[in-house]
Amino acid sequence: MKCLYYLAPTLDSTHGISDDLHQVGIMDFFVHVISRDEAGLKQQHIHSSNYLETLDVVRDGVLGGLAGLLVGLLGVWAIDYFDPFGIQVPTLVYVALVGVATLFGTWEGGLIGIGNENRKLAKFHEDIEAGKFLILIYTLRQQEVVVRKMMRERHPEAEFAAEDSHFVNPFSALKRNAGGGATDDRLLQKE
Repeated sequence: MKCLYYLAPTLDSTHGISDDLHQVGIMDFFVHVISRDEAGLKQQHIHSSNYLETLDVVRDGVLGGLAGLLVGLLGVWAIDYFDPFGIQVPTLVYVALVGVATLFGTWEGGLIGIGNENRKLAKFHEDIEAGKFLILIYTLRQQEVVVRKMMRERHPEAEFAAEDSHFVNPFSALKRNAGGGATDDRLLQKE
């Protein structure tokens, strides 16, 4: 599955794109629009994005969990090495300590992520603030060429901005398209 990023200039254009995507078989669940005008999206019945997409909750939560795991392992090693209690600590206690530290790190990381914009979407921050609409279209490989062709033919006003293997991977890098549609041209020639 791929995530295709398009920047649409107006709400009317975004509504038309959403309708045309439905006609080529893309359901609402696979189309997410990011805008500073969430109320306008709801009035037009356009599927907007969710917090997992717009905030860095997943990425920071995973990083917090890894930090918690390391701290937990270090704490368990220190308890085992220095033996401060003078008794044999059961293995289950060590596992529980590492688990609690990992969960606490994940929780703290998620709380930090709530305050941060998603790193992939930060590349489009200025465009969104300027009033454009970022459309994320999740497509299967067999649908990708159809979606790109439809976008090129029916919505030339929408700029092909980027593509990602899948949006949910919080550590994959996203390279913004430098204008033009070179990637679109390559795929359309395969038809």
